Amino acid sequence: MRTLIVEDDLISRRLLQKLLAPFGECHVATNGREAVEAFSLAMVEREPYDLICLDIMLPEMDGQEALKTLRRIESEMGVSPSDEVKVFMTTALDSMKNVMEAYYRGGCTAYLVKPIEKEKLYATLREYKLIAEDSP
Repeated sequence: MRTLIVEDDLISRRLLQKLLAPFGECHVATNGREAVEAFSLAMVEREPYDLICLDIMLPEMDGQEALKTLRRIESEMGVSPSDEVKVFMTTALDSMKNVMEAYYRGGCTAYLVKPIEKEKLYATLREYKLIAEDSP
């Protein structure tokens, strides 16, 4: 699994790296603009990400805007909805407004509230078939 972790908080970023590293390559970005650049480069190089963990509260470009941009890039490149990258929005804000924005306007795959719990993350990875059912 090829993952892009987009998180400006060092502790949260390291935690996600530690939890996801056993399943494959992890790249990081610290703001929405870096995320869009990394995503675009991966698409051009034909090495797309399988998963993006995207924080909502980010400097320079927030996660909601970054998500809309990623989906627009996929659409422009002819990526079918079934082949879109899985995007797990991560946030400390468990607000209905953010959930609605992420799912219905942005097209996120899942929404995880911080602090990220290992069991919840792994269950979500299994649900979207990013890791095997018998993975830890």
